[in-house]
Amino acid sequence: MGAAVALAAAVTHPEMVDRLVLMGAMGVHFQLTPGDGLDAVWGYEPSVANMRRLIDIFAYDPGRFPTDQLAEMRYQASVRPGAQEAFSSMFPQPRQEQADALAAYEDRISEIKASTLIVHGREDRVIPLETSLKLIHLLDNAQLHVFGHCGHWTQLEPRDAFNRIVRDFLTEG
Repeated sequence: MGAAVALAAAVTHPEMVDRLVLMGAMGVHFQLTPGDGLDAVWGYEPSVANMRRLIDIFAYDPGRFPTDQLAEMRYQASVRPGAQEAFSSMFPQPRQEQADALAAYEDRISEIKASTLIVHGREDRVIPLETSLKLIHLLDNAQLHVFGHCGHWTQLEPRDAFNRIVRDFLTEG
């Protein structure tokens, strides 16, 4: 969702945006897969088992993480007073409409002149790689880096390479 907000800001206030880093980006239309991917994330019902299922969706290799501990920690955060109510109110059914609303500026993305780094996991099951492929064609001043053997967590799975690429992009001349 952050990418959709960043793209909207770059379209509506270009003078405020010098560079963009988009990770597993929304902001263009794509079809949700009912019961899986983003639909499963947005439809999360609090339980440790459901949180574990989401970690399996987010990560290419969930075994690289302390999954039971991570699931418990994220579950606990999801059941804080008001958290689930706030989260679920943002993504009511039909969820496709919510995803489409985040692509409100798709027809103006080509206006963005800011230097843009697009990062995506090849095996991302939350946001399909096709969204980044659309963006690279719409954004004139963009580069795309696709990590293989990586899901939606590009900032975690190939952490060192991700940090290096982003740092280099943000600090280049």
